[in-house]
Amino acid sequence: MLDYHYYQSNGSCKEPIILLHGLGGNYGIFNKQIAAYKKDFHVLAINLPGHGKSPDTSSYQSPFSFNLVVNEILTTMNKLNIEKAHIVGISLGSVVLHHMLQRAPERVKSAVLGGCITRFTPFSLFLLHTGSMMKGFVPHMWLYKLFAHIMMPKSNHTGSRRIFIREAAKMKRSNFLAWYKLAHDVRTTYKNVQKNSVDVAKLYITGQEDHLFVKPLLKDTKNDENAEHLVIENCGHVCNVEKPRNFNNASIEFIQKNCSSVIPISAAK
Repeated sequence: MLDYHYYQSNGSCKEPIILLHGLGGNYGIFNKQIAAYKKDFHVLAINLPGHGKSPDTSSYQSPFSFNLVVNEILTTMNKLNIEKAHIVGISLGSVVLHHMLQRAPERVKSAVLGGCITRFTPFSLFLLHTGSMMKGFVPHMWLYKLFAHIMMPKSNHTGSRRIFIREAAKMKRSNFLAWYKLAHDVRTTYKNVQKNSVDVAKLYITGQEDHLFVKPLLKDTKNDENAEHLVIENCGHVCNVEKPRNFNNASIEFIQKNCSSVIPISAAK
């Protein structure tokens, strides 16, 4: 069972929001979203396998995969009697959410995908393969710090970069490498999203300075009739940390628009 915290709201909307964090992080990266969301929504903040107090990636009988991760999320939802939820993913969390939209779109009320990755550019593939060759003889935190600085190179990315490096230091090497191996399958997680989730509204929030991923994302999702896009200026990969007000305002308005019941737009204030 995944490690989670369930915030129950006294607000006017009882529809839950599920939060999925990025690689090396934990649900703590959503602190500013949780504070805003829980005013009107129930909020389920999940630690993905290998993060926080969730099971290690090696603890499962089946090989570690995106299918396994989605099954763990569904198991947690079932335990809490959550039939359907609005789901917010950041970075790796958005990749997992894409796979969930392929596997179990009926469980997703709406999807907010921040810092989303649909595929790797030739340069990012080069980095990925270089890391694969080096991972056997260098500390995993060395790789993580290197990629963090390449992904988030500017001075205004410093805060989010520091947070992710700090939190990743708590992660076991074996868990990091298991997720790193899955990174090669990122493209498969988006392959059938548009076909399988035609009834699910999606909001893609990305930083204009998310230089490794923003162009492929906008190109790959431009024909999705159920997708909206927000590109935040002067913002990098971890947009919910760098620009929380922009992220919260846009995501809350979008989720409220896709709620079964209409509630006042107050949570973003």
